[in-house]
Amino acid sequence: MTTGIMAAMYDEIAGLIEIISEQDQSKICRVGRRDFHLGQLDGQPCVIVLAGIGKVAAACTALTLIQQFGVREIVFTGLAGGLAQQVRVGDVVVADRLIQHDMDARPLFPRYEIPLTGLAELTVSEPLRRRMQDAARHFFEQDIQNHISSTVMTQFGMSAPKVHVGMIASGDQFIGSANTAGRLRTELPCALAVEMEGAAVAQVCHDYSVPCTIIRTVSDRADDSAHIDFKSFLDQIASKFSSAIVRNYLSATALPP
Repeated sequence: MTTGIMAAMYDEIAGLIEIISEQDQSKICRVGRRDFHLGQLDGQPCVIVLAGIGKVAAACTALTLIQQFGVREIVFTGLAGGLAQQVRVGDVVVADRLIQHDMDARPLFPRYEIPLTGLAELTVSEPLRRRMQDAARHFFEQDIQNHISSTVMTQFGMSAPKVHVGMIASGDQFIGSANTAGRLRTELPCALAVEMEGAAVAQVCHDYSVPCTIIRTVSDRADDSAHIDFKSFLDQIASKFSSAIVRNYLSATALPP
């Protein structure tokens, strides 16, 4: 079974691409404007691709993975802004459902509902979600010190990162103001984090009956209180989280219960 692995920004999957590219049997297939990296990670056939930012880019890439490469599951990894009060910088959120916070076709359809589907919330595969949750928890409990020093953790104000499971909200809008973040918290009180791709991937996977799982590392609080150097956080924290947790996920059968 081939797994498709996606991210919006290169650094979020650079480590995985480097590993797969070092294999003698790996190859790169160019489709449209995207390079699809084919090979194996921890014995699992994979296709890794940089999707680009936004819902259209993510949906297009997910569809290509399904139709042209025949992937049987999709993993999306990357960064998000924290919405819920309990979600802190350095935590990860594993989606159990996703919603497009900018979908509004009223009065023809209820707010958030995807026209002609009857759905507002898109659920992910429960087995894959549990597998990803376990992979992230295993990383935090047993392996994080092998990838990130305590000095770097302190630099970003991280002490004991947590794994959260819940709703992620997606939209073609970077959320960077307190007013907008506050509005989303009021309108979508169940949303733990906000990003720009996950719900689009979930919609394509729903249409094609392909299971998916979405995991996000929280880089900021999705408002103007953010003070972290984004590029530095991406390089030193998020990229390492993505690589290690996804590899744990792919080799999940070897993890302790």
